[in-house]
Amino acid sequence: MKPKDIAIAAIALVLVGALAYLWFSPSGTRQAPDLAVETLDGGELALSDLRGRPVLVTFWATTCTTCVAEIPHLAELHRDLGPQGLKIVAIAMPYDPPPQVKQMVSERDMPYTVALDREGTATAAFGEVKLTPTHFLIAPDGRIVQHKLGQLDMDRLRTRLRGMLTGGTA
Repeated sequence: MKPKDIAIAAIALVLVGALAYLWFSPSGTRQAPDLAVETLDGGELALSDLRGRPVLVTFWATTCTTCVAEIPHLAELHRDLGPQGLKIVAIAMPYDPPPQVKQMVSERDMPYTVALDREGTATAAFGEVKLTPTHFLIAPDGRIVQHKLGQLDMDRLRTRLRGMLTGGTA
């Protein structure tokens, strides 16, 4: 390789690394996208309307066994911390048929907000989400402070949320 090619490759690597850092940064440098989602009951929920409180956005599918296994834990989290200000928004993947989503919500008694992503707008806004479950914890100031693919550590999440709800840092 020529020195010029090596320099270009090094610059490209640095840029990719910087973008990855900004995307996955644990310090929460990235703002949550400003989008509205269609709720299962036909309403609309704008994420910007939830500023001032912590929000857990979870992308899920009715065919995802890990997602289904998390439902009771998310329901418990909603019951325990919802009255203190936590908002949970479960966004069904675009490929999930709405009647199937509605049936699962009814069968599993999901007490938190469930939204549909019919056109893939939400998955695109959050960085082309492809796998489920994928979770984003949004601090009250709108920063994404945690991005987790796979099952959540509920004890760790609960501790972090309590800190946010009592005015602590994310």
